[in-house]
Amino acid sequence: MLTTMSLPVHVSVKSRSWSCYASLSVPQPQAETQLLNGNSGGRLADRKEIRLGLPSKGRMSSDTLELLKNCQLSVKQVNPRQYVAGIPQLSNLEVWFQRPKDIVRKLLSGDLDLGIVGLDTVSEYGQSNEDLIIVHEALEYGDCRLSLAIPQYGIFENVNSVEELAKMPQWTKERPLRVATGFSYLGPKFMKESGVEHVTFSTADGALEAAPAMGIADAILDLVSSGTTLRENNLKEIKGGVVLESQAVLIASRKSMIQRKGVLEATHEMLERLEAHLRAIGQFTVTANMRGSSAEEVAERILSQPSLMGLQGPTVSPVFCKRGGKVTADYYAIVICVPKKALYKSIQQLRAIGGSGVLISPLTYIFDEETPRWRQLLSELGL
Repeated sequence: MLTTMSLPVHVSVKSRSWSCYASLSVPQPQAETQLLNGNSGGRLADRKEIRLGLPSKGRMSSDTLELLKNCQLSVKQVNPRQYVAGIPQLSNLEVWFQRPKDIVRKLLSGDLDLGIVGLDTVSEYGQSNEDLIIVHEALEYGDCRLSLAIPQYGIFENVNSVEELAKMPQWTKERPLRVATGFSYLGPKFMKESGVEHVTFSTADGALEAAPAMGIADAILDLVSSGTTLRENNLKEIKGGVVLESQAVLIASRKSMIQRKGVLEATHEMLERLEAHLRAIGQFTVTANMRGSSAEEVAERILSQPSLMGLQGPTVSPVFCKRGGKVTADYYAIVICVPKKALYKSIQQLRAIGGSGVLISPLTYIFDEETPRWRQLLSELGL
């Protein structure tokens, strides 16, 4: 079966072998087309367990497992070679290890209910399908950007923006700009929106950075982290060339959350644990004793220092001791939450107003009354 991408610009897609050009009609199996259209084939009704898709290999996989472990959601595998596992804290939930693009496809087909992948993968393979909902858009790892890069030399030496690239007289219908990329959906979409009229795309696995030097392509569209690999291969990013900023995200199937029992509740628990842990990263609890005439007087001194405000204000409580046969409270214990970057400054200010016996401990979780993302998700689902 052929699915045709209709674009008003002169665009073609090259085969994976790099050897020949094909039209913009890209062969896709019928089953895959159904996945992209969100056809579940009735699978939602075929099973009772909740399924979470996680990346099976690489840095994204190890970082995902570490994050879940830090949220007390450790993944337990009986056999490391098996592709299915569990999370004891979430009953009736199965973890399935898959390729990131397959996680997105299987969410759309109804074979998975939840998944953690990069935003770039969601955007490329989800293609704005309304059944995919991004539950948490910033899990704070897997940071990269999908960016256009061109050579630093030759005809591109003085080209520093997508606008300048589009205006180069070299690109014609007969000799279009050749872009090597693994993003056959986002690439043409971006070029169309950027006004690049004559462009073709070639797709291949492996290091794309060599394509311009080999004469296979004029530019590449690929994921970039630090940009070091680009520079070492005499390539440069240009102004307006970033397609999207990406990091790990938690995604879910709209149909699963509405129709499958337990999916919404599991999503809520995962979201709360993730939010609480991510909010606590880089935060420290500071506890100290301070002499004072009353809790109010001590609080007044603390609030006079800008670094001692805490999340909502300091907690001040009396420290009781027995003196002369009587129980008195000459000291008060104060507890505040301080970000790591302001930790030493906060300790200095605390000492300056009479604080002593300062104790520091890292925070593991900060739970709000209710996470704003949960309210936003319910609104998105119409609940």
